[in-house]
Amino acid sequence: MSQLAPFRLPEAPARDDLVAKYFRALGDPTRLRILALLGAEGELSAGELTRRLGLAQPKVSNHLACLRWCGFVEARREHRVVHYRLADQRVADMLELADGLLERNADHVASCCRIQTP
Repeated sequence: MSQLAPFRLPEAPARDDLVAKYFRALGDPTRLRILALLGAEGELSAGELTRRLGLAQPKVSNHLACLRWCGFVEARREHRVVHYRLADQRVADMLELADGLLERNADHVASCCRIQTP
């Protein structure tokens, strides 16, 4: 494994562990906002994402690195500007499905004491 890898997995991770970790990447409101913006716009530069989110550039870059590492987004460089897009349309579909499921359960999710808010 590369020394530059930001995460380490056990040699043979269980599928349930991987799926749980996959969903933990979606457990941050900023990362969800980034994915929603990319789903709506198609492609945005890191600078444009920073402006739209109203957050510091290092914070946005950190979230983008996580999303990129986990395969949610892809990046392309154009001179000094890095542009991001969803790696797979199914990510947008999954977020849309989650919104639909939340319509019936929003009050229950909001009042759940077992899941901590980031």
